Amino acid sequence: MRVPLSWLREYVDLPATETGRDVQAKLVGVGLEVETVEQLGADLKGPLVVGQVLTIEELEGFKKPIRFCTVDVGTANGTGEPQEIVCGARNFAVGDKVVVVLPGAELPGGFAIAARKTYGKTSHGMICSTDELGMGDDGTHGIIVLPPEHEAGTDAIALLELVDEVLDIAVTPDRGYCLSLRGIARETAIAYGLPLRDPALLDVPAPNAHGYPVKVADPMACDRFTARTVTGLRPEARSPIWLQRRLQKAGMRPISLAVDVTNYVMLELGQPLHAYDRSLVQGTIGVRRAEQGEKLTTLDGTKRTLDAEDLVIVDDRGPIGLAGVMGGADTEIGDHEEGAGTTDVVIEAAHFDAITIARAARRHKLSSEAAKRFERGVDPQATSAAAQRVVDLLVLLAGGTAEEGVTEVIAPGAPRTLTIPADHPDKVAGVAYGRETVVRRLQEVGCDVYGQDELVVSVPSWRPDLTDPNDLAEEVIRLEGYENLPSTLPKPPAGRGLTERQRTHRRVGRALAGAGYVEALNYPFIGQAVLDQLGLAADDPRRTTVELVNPLSDEEPSLRTTLLPGLLGALRRNDGRGSHDLALFETGLVFRPTGDEHKAVRLPVDRRPTEAEIAELTSALPAQPRRVAVVLAGAREQAGWWGKGHPSTWADAVEAARIVAREANVQLAVDQDQHEPWHPGRCAALYVIIDGVKTLAGHAGELHPRVVKAFGLPARTSAMELDLDLLERASDGSVEAPRISTFPVATQDVALVVDKAVPAAAVEHSLRVGAGELLEGIRLFDVYENAEQLGEGKKSLAYALRFRAGDRTLTVEEASAARDAAVGQAAESTGAVLRGA
Repeated sequence: MRVPLSWLREYVDLPATETGRDVQAKLVGVGLEVETVEQLGADLKGPLVVGQVLTIEELEGFKKPIRFCTVDVGTANGTGEPQEIVCGARNFAVGDKVVVVLPGAELPGGFAIAARKTYGKTSHGMICSTDELGMGDDGTHGIIVLPPEHEAGTDAIALLELVDEVLDIAVTPDRGYCLSLRGIARETAIAYGLPLRDPALLDVPAPNAHGYPVKVADPMACDRFTARTVTGLRPEARSPIWLQRRLQKAGMRPISLAVDVTNYVMLELGQPLHAYDRSLVQGTIGVRRAEQGEKLTTLDGTKRTLDAEDLVIVDDRGPIGLAGVMGGADTEIGDHEEGAGTTDVVIEAAHFDAITIARAARRHKLSSEAAKRFERGVDPQATSAAAQRVVDLLVLLAGGTAEEGVTEVIAPGAPRTLTIPADHPDKVAGVAYGRETVVRRLQEVGCDVYGQDELVVSVPSWRPDLTDPNDLAEEVIRLEGYENLPSTLPKPPAGRGLTERQRTHRRVGRALAGAGYVEALNYPFIGQAVLDQLGLAADDPRRTTVELVNPLSDEEPSLRTTLLPGLLGALRRNDGRGSHDLALFETGLVFRPTGDEHKAVRLPVDRRPTEAEIAELTSALPAQPRRVAVVLAGAREQAGWWGKGHPSTWADAVEAARIVAREANVQLAVDQDQHEPWHPGRCAALYVIIDGVKTLAGHAGELHPRVVKAFGLPARTSAMELDLDLLERASDGSVEAPRISTFPVATQDVALVVDKAVPAAAVEHSLRVGAGELLEGIRLFDVYENAEQLGEGKKSLAYALRFRAGDRTLTVEEASAARDAAVGQAAESTGAVLRGA
């Protein structure tokens, strides 16, 4: 809502020294969000005056029409002689009054005006348009042509009200009354402690039987309808400058007098109105629900097919307007400039159901100023005052006559009354306001308050958002100042904080970041196309997805079952933007329906759900395991003076899994596997031990070339995905800090000959199991293949085994016994033979 400060001063006697910034601070203090204060005309310098065009000479020989004009500017130029000006616009004629800026002036944007030679003539100034003066759109996109009554030489800065301040206020949905000068003025008056001149306090004639006939078929959707008629309007009458300027400052475009007046009153009182050309309305005006499939051409020229839920204004022919949203073209006020001037109008001021209007506006994708106000709540008792205000302005500005007939159709209703303990705001805020303060603040917002300890509060008609005692408490608290509330830190119960699961997830993120990975947060939505790109089989569980009822995109209607699509998309985008050495990671939930889910129960809203109801709702959800995934491409280590560096490979993806497992205090077993979307020969299965059972927790390796091509990824892209929930179940507890032993280490090397098909990880696992508790570490340091020395289909794996005891120095015999036990276990599990034996 744009609020010109000059307009606001009409309703509140603000101190003359108060600036827009001062008013902004006051309004923010009472809970309004004032986004900006726009300084209109701050960089405008005169002379800027009214001029009368005396002569126009058409200059020939140029690519565009050029006119050489003489303009009478009175004595503003110091000589009284006509001013010679070159102008390219063509929407003015000899005798017209225009706005002239003279040499020495400066227009908005730092545009200095000086005499200059152009098109073979010397131009002493410029004839101005609204855009050049920063006035906003007037619909003409041409030179400003003023009414003839203004004398040449008059100061145009004051005439056009070019210097002003405009407050741009972001009105929240519950404060619909602030979409009007009346509402903002009320808040300003409260903030300053000044009286309010309510523009809705008008003398309105009582309804009678002589008004324009109106029939309301749905009083629940339209509980109040006021109709007034004005006849004898001058078709040539134009909106005065002051009215046009107020509309422009408020962000609206002047159109015609009747339309401008209805828009003006809407901005002033917050009540949307509509003016019908009486000669085009046939018969009784009615309000009803539309018939399915009915047609209506709205004022924007669009032919709309109506829904049975739409509320429409009708005459004897059918719909003539979409109630509360936009009028119809059939009864549009005629444009006198086209020779179809309107002389008689019917004014509609009605109150419509907020939900009905909101749904209609969204159904037809038609956001209008009227709909924006109705769906946030409009004062139902302002209809008659708004209609009277329109009538008064039309009579004043267009010479019309107000007919005596007044139509008001009103559905029965009563003021909303709430009961609230006088100390309720004190309890909510933790501040002792006292009864007198509570009563005073509620009266300031328009409530009638009765009672002592128990207050009976009658809510004003313009505040539909006040529906329970807490709303009233909020009014007291905001007007007393949120900044005056005491600031206290909450005291959490001892022993609470992050859970072990949360700590693990955070450690995993820090560890991967420390290893050079960058976290990428992706949307959890996928489509079947991306599952095809991953090469998943038709029966792959990852193809069973949770479908969204209202997805953000029709191409991604499902919740993800794997983290890889989002990460691969992020890697592709960054690679396409020139970042070729990439290592990304993400932790998050995936959604894996089991087929056992049932329809969720609808929880109550008038009380806290019971534990059983919450459990029933939870049981309807799919499994949501938390996972971690990484993707790599390009160089893992850059080349430099320190060495050649190396590209990222499948081994780096496996190492990322080991980093994650170490943070969870879990030993990870690695076996060869074939699993989409990984390369069948470069895919590792990642296992953990849960309750003595070897459990698959994830996969790592190089992606299949077909997947790389389908996603448009760099060659040899690698990836890893691991189930964090399984790691948590397999964990032995919190990671313990390492201790440096004071006893020496005993190192034993073994070289084992195995079949080439035996994974090195399987041999390592057997050695680790067989060596027992004395084994501190194991490292594969050599792989050797030679058919002549080892035999066909054999390979040699050399491991360094480190043994250490925590309480003594190991003897040679103890270290050798542990090594022999490890070799024996490897021989039994993998068929390994000690090389050279």
